[in-house]
This record gives sequence, C-alpha cells and structure tokens, in this order.
Amino acid sequence: MPTKKKNRSKVSGKRVSAKASRQPARAKASSSKSIALRAASPSFTVNDIERSLAFYRDVLGFAVKNRWEDGGKLLGVEVAAGDVIFMLSQDDWKKGRDRVKGEGFRIYCSTSQNLDRLAEQIKARGGTLLQEPKDDPWGSRNFSFEDPDGFKITIASE
Repeated sequence: MPTKKKNRSKVSGKRVSAKASRQPARAKASSSKSIALRAASPSFTVNDIERSLAFYRDVLGFAVKNRWEDGGKLLGVEVAAGDVIFMLSQDDWKKGRDRVKGEGFRIYCSTSQNLDRLAEQIKARGGTLLQEPKDDPWGSRNFSFEDPDGFKITIASE
C-alpha cells in the first residue's frame, strides 16, 4: 500500500495543508509603523548669507527665528513664514567656489492667501518670478520664483 506524503514547509519544517504547500509564499506584513514626522525644514547652503537673508526677509516676508554667529560673523539663520521654516547656512567653500546650487531641487509651499496679490508683492519688493500665477488643470493655482542661489520655490493655492 502506498504511503501518504506529509507536506512540510521548506522554511519551518512544520506540517502544512496540501493546498497551502502549493501557494506562493506571502511576505509578512510589517508590524512597524511609519515614522511620525510633523514638519520638515530644508536647509540651503548659500553663497552670500546676508544677501539670502535679505531676500527671504525683505522680498518674501519671512521672519527671522534664529541666528547662528561665530565671532560676530553670521553663519546660519532660521527663517519662517506661517508653518514653513527654512534654514540658510553660509557656504564654507570646502567643496569649491564654483559649486552649483539649487539644481534638481524645488520646494512646494501651499497657502490660502491670494496668489496674485502675493506674486505682485514679491515683484514689488524686487523679486523675479519664473512663472506668473497660472491655473492648473487639476484646479490649483500657482506661481514660482528662485532665490539668489537658484533654489526654486513654487507657491500654490490650497
């Protein structure tokens, strides 16, 4: 009389049903939760921190939250507008003075404020827009500009 083959898992060696032994193995669901972040604060390394600070403060209207100095020399600054916080730090030139900044990087910010009015205020304070306010097919409205080091920022309606 033929003997009945017992199905055992190749991994654990435990008995499994014949049906289970024919099904592909499933990845176990991860029991870890995603990291619970509340905010992000991009940090831009800039060529001239005083010029960049003037742009973010005087042209865009950001408030200065913190300043980091060494021997009276400004090395870094934290600026904020609403819930958005940016850090600016003076380039130390260790990677060369010809290092390109801002390429392949764009910050998106949203606001409930009137975008046309914001764009006009930025232009009136000396800023230059890369894109005038425009409507997108998906219903938002946005405009964009770049800072003195080439970092691109888009502001969109909520």
